[in-house]
Amino acid sequence: MNTYLGLDLGGTKLLVGEVDSYGNILKYKQYESGFFNQQAAVQIIGNSLDDYITSVGWAGEQPPTAMGAGLIGRVDPNAGIWHQIDPNRTQPIALARMLSEKYGMPCRIDNDVKSATRAERVWGVGQFSKNFIYINVGTGIAVGTVVNGRQIRGSHFNAGEAGHTQVGVGIGIRCCCGRTDCVESIASGSGIDSCARLLKDRYRTSLTIPADEGRRVDFREVLDLSRTGDELCTVLVENAACAIANLIMNLVRITDPDTVVLGGGIVSEELMYDKVLARLSHPTMRFVTNGVVLTKLNPRFIGLLGACAVAMDM
Repeated sequence: MNTYLGLDLGGTKLLVGEVDSYGNILKYKQYESGFFNQQAAVQIIGNSLDDYITSVGWAGEQPPTAMGAGLIGRVDPNAGIWHQIDPNRTQPIALARMLSEKYGMPCRIDNDVKSATRAERVWGVGQFSKNFIYINVGTGIAVGTVVNGRQIRGSHFNAGEAGHTQVGVGIGIRCCCGRTDCVESIASGSGIDSCARLLKDRYRTSLTIPADEGRRVDFREVLDLSRTGDELCTVLVENAACAIANLIMNLVRITDPDTVVLGGGIVSEELMYDKVLARLSHPTMRFVTNGVVLTKLNPRFIGLLGACAVAMDM
């Protein structure tokens, strides 16, 4: 039985696991990562892999056939180079070669959301669609686009950074890209936190806003309070839903998909999902014949599955 080792490196955790060719997760272990630069990430990956091999071990008698990693930021999957996390943390690293040489198995790497899109292609909506969009709304917002069965990457492997587009919700929130009112600054986990801090003095609220800006507001608390009519939380939820819906419609107009797949903790919440759907315009969405659906893949493991799809080179 061929198995594949996956590494899903997020902003706060590294998930390491082994998957078979059918997408069954055989073993896994989670490690805390915290804030890091690329060089620190290489050390975190190495230490975690060493521990995984020792404490968890392989699912079968033989090591996995190949290893794949899904990483934050800009990645050249062809050359196996991790270019950057963001413009302020740039250090090109030949990570695929380094891991392959150290652990004695082929290694391939890709961006984390593009990896999750691969998982959708192999085990999700890709089984019936060759034209779909995968939108991940979590700590940040990014998009994977598949057109005629091929994933769009761009000239610098930067396609899909749709979080840095304006979507018609104007509150004056500054985005790290240099513009104001980008969808990521309004509707992502980090954006909702930033908006709560910006707007907290304009609306009555019972929301807990941590004094330490290193800790974000709890989005579930925002949702719960919005149900009770809390002014600030109602505004935050309505703005986020409007921003996500406008992003979806903009992308639909550009790429003409038959399916839109949503993933990530923000849109997985039923209230937010329903509010987004209610704001979609039929004239724009009429050709999205399979609808706007939540991913059927386990949101907790879609990144790991994507990393293993990268390992499989699917």
